[in-house]
Parts: sequence; structure tokens; C-alpha cells
Amino acid sequence: MKTSSYTTQRQLEATDALRLGFIGFGSIGSTAASVLKSEAPGVRIVGVLVQRMRPSTEDISFVVNLPNLLEQRPDLVVECAGHEALAKHGAAVLAAGIDLMVVSVGALADPVLHATLLSAARSSGARLHVPAGAIGGLDWLSAAALAGLDDVVYRSRKPPRAWAGSPDHDPTVATSTPARVFFRATVREAALRYPKNVNVAAAVALATIGFDRTKVELMVDPDIDENIHEVEATGRAGSFVLRLCNTSDPVNPRTSVITGYSVANSLLRRSSIVSI
Repeated sequence: MKTSSYTTQRQLEATDALRLGFIGFGSIGSTAASVLKSEAPGVRIVGVLVQRMRPSTEDISFVVNLPNLLEQRPDLVVECAGHEALAKHGAAVLAAGIDLMVVSVGALADPVLHATLLSAARSSGARLHVPAGAIGGLDWLSAAALAGLDDVVYRSRKPPRAWAGSPDHDPTVATSTPARVFFRATVREAALRYPKNVNVAAAVALATIGFDRTKVELMVDPDIDENIHEVEATGRAGSFVLRLCNTSDPVNPRTSVITGYSVANSLLRRSSIVSI
């Protein structure tokens, strides 16, 4: 990885060492860890919770139960293991007074889980962080929400392989068909039905008008290889149109490559004197 002037500036601005834990270590977690190792030498990964034990390395110690991870006293734990992992471990992390970064943000569409996590955070004083992930423009959207937003629509267009295994009654969703919208609903409905595909929609909803007012359209397109995200919003501050064409992860096509870098960027902002 090349060292740019930007990277050097980040390193010069780094503050005290940040102790990190991870829940899950697939493409998102491993990408974030690799970036942090080169761009923020002071950041230390003190433990990684995985389902099946792996041999520990010089840099990373793997554990298979949460108490072993919490014993390492991380300042923040990054969840990047899916909705079930967040439901299983999230409240315990927050209750221990440890900040939690949630990548599986679509899980917050479950009102019971959302309330449980918020209650644990309030009781301990910990904070719940949501990275932008595969989307941009959340700064404008969240500011516009303060001014007042009337409508927010999120559209996800992905190739058939990215929808494979989705809980949809129509099998053509995961096969080569003409490009089409196969699902229209609120973000809450979409997140609960397609938990592995609409974390971006959930992030947009949290930044704007909520899970029940933010609309979502899901589209399958056999003529593309990328994951395309579109957001349209209108309100008192103006109108907003965004279209991103993200490279899909070669191992997990539901995920965009940028997501791991977004997690790393959020962590770098936390450990830097200057935060943008």
C-alpha cells in the first residue's frame, strides 16, 4: 500500500493509542485492520471474536467467546459479523461500557433490538457508532434532516449473484432476468426481509427520517457487475441526488469493497486530532 502525503498527515495527527476489538473478521474486518496497520500504527487490535478458533498471529489474537474479548479492555468493538452476531453480543459490549461500531446496521430495524442496545448504552455511558459503509452523503442528509426532509428514497441495484440466497419467493431474483425492481417498501420492511443486502438503506434511514418513512426499491440487473446505490431526498434545505457504483467484494458480492475502508476511515477519524 502506497504512503501518500495524506497518509503521512493522518499519522502525524494521530492521538493516543486506540484499543480495538472486532466481532467477525471477514472481508470488511480484515480490510479495516490492514488499513489501520499501515495508516495508524498507534491503533492496536487487542482481540477478534470468531465462531471457529483460528491460529493467532503476531498482530491479532482470536477468541471464540465474548468474555475473553472484553477481558482485553478494548476502547471500542467493531461488529462486522451480521445481524445475528449483533443481536447476540451487542448489548453485552455496550453494557460493559465499551463503545460499539455497528456495520450490520440493518439489524436496528428490529425495534426490540434497537431499544435494547440504546438502553445498554445509556446505562453504561457507552456510544453506538454507525459508519457510512458503502454510501456517501450522510453528512448532507443528516444536516438536511435538521432543516426538515419531506421524502427520502433509497434504490439498490445489484447483479443476480448479490441476491442469491435472499428470502424471496420469486427464484428469478437470483438468476439472470431482465433488469427489474422486485421489491418496494419501507426501509424497515426491507431490512427485516433482506438483512444481508440493505445495511446501506438502514444507514440512510437513521441519518434522515427513520425506518418507517424512508422508502426503498431493490433491483436485480444481470447487465452490471457493480453494486449501485442511489439516494434521492427533498426538503427545506434543497434537493439531493446521489448515485454510487461500488466495486463488489470478490468473496461476498453483497458487500462493496469500500465498506471495509469506510470502517477504517471512521476509526481513523476517532483517533485523529483533526476530524473530517
